[in-house]
Amino acid sequence: MMTETHQHSRYLTLGMMLAATNMRLPITMMPGLISSLKRTLGLPSSMAGLLTTIPLLTFAVMSPLIARWGRRFGNELIIYVMLVILALGSYLRVIPTIPALFIGTLLVGIGADGGNVLIPAIIKDNFPTNIPVATSQYTLSMLLVGSLGTGLSGVLAAHWSLPLTMAVLSVIGLLNLVVWLPNLKYNHKAPAEVTNSSVSKTQSSHGSVWRRPLAWVVTAFFGLQALVYYSLLTWLPTVFAAHGFSLIAAGNLVTIMQLSGLPMSYLVPATSGKRAGVLTMIASVGIGFIAGIGGVLLPGANFALAAVSAVLIGLGSGAAFSLAVVFFTQKTTNGFETADLSGMAQSAGYLLAAVGPVLFGWLGSQLGWSLVLWIAIMLSAALTLAGGVIFRHRTIYD
Repeated sequence: MMTETHQHSRYLTLGMMLAATNMRLPITMMPGLISSLKRTLGLPSSMAGLLTTIPLLTFAVMSPLIARWGRRFGNELIIYVMLVILALGSYLRVIPTIPALFIGTLLVGIGADGGNVLIPAIIKDNFPTNIPVATSQYTLSMLLVGSLGTGLSGVLAAHWSLPLTMAVLSVIGLLNLVVWLPNLKYNHKAPAEVTNSSVSKTQSSHGSVWRRPLAWVVTAFFGLQALVYYSLLTWLPTVFAAHGFSLIAAGNLVTIMQLSGLPMSYLVPATSGKRAGVLTMIASVGIGFIAGIGGVLLPGANFALAAVSAVLIGLGSGAAFSLAVVFFTQKTTNGFETADLSGMAQSAGYLLAAVGPVLFGWLGSQLGWSLVLWIAIMLSAALTLAGGVIFRHRTIYD
């Protein structure tokens, strides 16, 4: 395993944390603005769902390309280029027209994927002896801001105009551009294949991650956690409302679910150095998702029971996402392989995530929400099984 630490800027950690917030905030702030977008722009309800789906589809398309560009031009440089694209997209959406909104959302999706794919590689390269702490900082920033984004955008939109709200929430993207600049001095490209370096030999002998069976299991793990999480995030308010909860109570329960994942962004990386710790976190994924979704299925549930179910789902989803990031770094031997595996897993994973909410919505409206929840339980069991398979191998090259 690689233990050599690359030289890096003193601002790298802050830049990574800001990049993590920019991977979620420009996307999670949109659901809280939908009513304002309908009122201000005349956005049809049928198009509102695309504001979440478009970034997920761009993640699926762009992830392998970004991993390749990182090898060729350097991870630090490609992340900066993607941050520029993200900032352009964020401020294009401030223009109060529907075409600007959707073109900006497309650019936001492309830009946000730079950090999605390459930050795990940055961690692997620059913090090889301190991966748990760096991973915790990265995932906690992402999950915290992602959890708060929807509610914060709705509160601001209630007091400010829609363009002002979007402009203020997008300032963090501009700040990220400034903070990331010092990292360009330490831009790292993949070694030329013709050199005799040990890293180059390792990359040559290992070949493409797409031909590694265990890499496909890691891809399945990432894809299943994204599918279950985004589907539940989209439809649990509807499910809770169908069980008799008010819309406000249903929204609060989903917020509880999102915030409950935050402790796992610390616990998973902190325990990932020991096999017993990883196994415990895999078990937490299964218990959290399956017991939590099962609790939602129980008839006659009150708010307290529903809140417990939401907490369990949040713990399971937080553990699953953090484990996926841990697997990217643990199951590869250098940063460029980490980026390749991350790109592969997120390409297929976010494609599944984009399909999930649409498919779950159709099944729920046609066949009932109980069936949808049972399907989510079966997918959660498959997710846990995939985690167990990955756990048994030291790297994807075993």
